[in-house]
Amino acid sequence: MLTVLKQRTIFLKYLQNPEKVRHLQAMQKTGFRILAFSCLFLLIGTARTAAQNFTDALGTYTPYSMFGVGEVTRPGTSLNRGMGGIGAGLRDNRYINYLNPASASSRDSLSFMLDFGLMQKNFINTDGTRSSAYNAFNMHHIILSFPVWKSSAMQLGIIPYSNVGYRFVEDESREDILANIGSFRYFHYGQGSINQAFAAFSATFFRHLSVGAQGMFYFGNIEKNAQAVSLSNPELYGTLKTGYDIVIGSFGAQFGVQAFGNVSPGTSFTVGATFQPGAKLRGDVTRFAKVERGSVIDTVYSMISQGSQMSIPMEWTVGFSIRKRDKWVFGADYTQSDWRKSNFAATPGVLFEPALSRTLKAGFEFTPDRYSIRYFMRRWTYRMGAYYDQSYMMLNGNQVTAIGVTLGFSVPVYRWYNSIGVSVDAGQRGNIENNLIRERYIMLILNFNLHDIWFIKHRYN
Repeated sequence: MLTVLKQRTIFLKYLQNPEKVRHLQAMQKTGFRILAFSCLFLLIGTARTAAQNFTDALGTYTPYSMFGVGEVTRPGTSLNRGMGGIGAGLRDNRYINYLNPASASSRDSLSFMLDFGLMQKNFINTDGTRSSAYNAFNMHHIILSFPVWKSSAMQLGIIPYSNVGYRFVEDESREDILANIGSFRYFHYGQGSINQAFAAFSATFFRHLSVGAQGMFYFGNIEKNAQAVSLSNPELYGTLKTGYDIVIGSFGAQFGVQAFGNVSPGTSFTVGATFQPGAKLRGDVTRFAKVERGSVIDTVYSMISQGSQMSIPMEWTVGFSIRKRDKWVFGADYTQSDWRKSNFAATPGVLFEPALSRTLKAGFEFTPDRYSIRYFMRRWTYRMGAYYDQSYMMLNGNQVTAIGVTLGFSVPVYRWYNSIGVSVDAGQRGNIENNLIRERYIMLILNFNLHDIWFIKHRYN
């Protein structure tokens, strides 16, 4: 505690010298310019790569997204993702943590914060004999946080929930079909996403308890299509096209609580939990099937129905964190959701069953010296974490699991708590030993955290 006070005193005395203030501002601006130019080149290179292939408009590109609601996005900003994805027990007045609505009240009373991020995903898939590599680039989130009254605050934002993006080709291999009607080639293609627009409110009671509630609106659309093309006799059989398009518009909710206090002077703890009731993903479903023979198109059926078969199950999370003020944070989360009662459209050729999903996450954050004057990088915040995920997908009797490690850092920019954050998530999903596709991936999130103090009455103009 005395060391921290001494550092702050030195820092304040340093700021009283105009020449040293100019030196500090120049150092901050130089670091910001270097990082900004690096990020600019990264984004230009990513955009150029994405523009050259099919994946430029997709939020993901993985064969696992063809089942259920698609690939459920790991939530969180670079703060959470750099620490393995934890958030239920995190409270930090410098960053937005939307994983627990109760954390919204952890803030300075007059501060306004805006957080938005971009994501780059890179995949390498293999089934043991064939391999493919893809990438996808998209905006990830945008969130605004502001005070309401004294110890209460709100958050508004748009975040991804799930993504669908796949495209593959396979040839008919069954001998009875090859003998009777000849060879066929099948094309499978899907795209789309489900997003969340949310509004969260949180208030602190008795100085050690925070309660929050969040209303969510799910929106988006998912398209899944398939084509069967006759290679032996295209004039006779033509091309059969089938598919469906789901337009989602549905409401949901989430509730959170956090209890926090001091273990010793300068060291605090937080325990938290969230609960999300199950929700039906209501919307319109368009199904079609048609046969094309040259310029002739025969419609087998085309129908529009209200109410999709998809639903999101109840989900709960518990977590904790221990914080050494201005120095380090350690935390862990456990999440569980039971998808076994969810209804999804069948996937031809694959036995897909919803399963019980469990996720265990842990992470660590460290800041060498937040008030360092001479060494700019000592004021950076560094993060690392890991996770193990049992997904909601059971394919041919094998549950799809993922394991990964995360790294990240935040660079302070200019004043207050403004920062630029970067997190990297590297892991593997599935394995070829269980007759699944082994997917190795690297995900990069570039995060901008803007912070300002409003409604201050200045003494001098």
